[in-house]
Amino acid sequence: MGTAVFTPKFISFDCYGTLTRFRMTEMASRQYADRLPAESLPKFCKDWGAYRLDEVLGAWKPYRDVIANSMERASKKWGVEFREEDANAVYEAVPTWGPHEDVPGGLSKICDKIPLVILSNAMNSQIMSNVGMLGATFHKVCTAESAQAYKPRMQAFEYMFDQIGMGPEVGMHVSSSFRYDQNTATDLGFGCRVFVGRGHEPSNGNYRDVEIPHIGALPAVVGL
Repeated sequence: MGTAVFTPKFISFDCYGTLTRFRMTEMASRQYADRLPAESLPKFCKDWGAYRLDEVLGAWKPYRDVIANSMERASKKWGVEFREEDANAVYEAVPTWGPHEDVPGGLSKICDKIPLVILSNAMNSQIMSNVGMLGATFHKVCTAESAQAYKPRMQAFEYMFDQIGMGPEVGMHVSSSFRYDQNTATDLGFGCRVFVGRGHEPSNGNYRDVEIPHIGALPAVVGL
């Protein structure tokens, strides 16, 4: 048992990307291989990701629409055909995605000692399939659909606080994304912000207290 950086009353997590392997880039790279040269696919996928973020900043809409709208906008930018079946295939695949290999072991050391909470940009019909593969018990699972708002909007976090009856000052938020999670967690005043360096985004010391390479390193952050 190590020395805790911060002892939270709850730990909230982003799910897709942080805990569950986010496979949208893999899927789009295969789907668009007949329309774009291999060297262009990484940039196309990056643009698609930017449009997904833009799609969630307004009023809530079903995640199927977020995927389809953003894929269509990226296709338009690149001057290639958008196929509705590609977006549908991605949406239908989401519940089948499993965790990063470091997740079950790391979470299992914490879940019976500190309440774990998920706050995910997900649909209620999708998320529990992914959660069931994480290898840990969660106190609460909160979705964008239930909150009627996607992260990074504060409304999504505020819904979670209401659901668990605790505020950010006693919590720790864990995510591999600054744009979706850590920037808002900073503005809301979380007691501790833990960034998981999955390689999705570059690190930013202004918006995280602790950086870890994987969830297996999280128990030490809370002294376990």
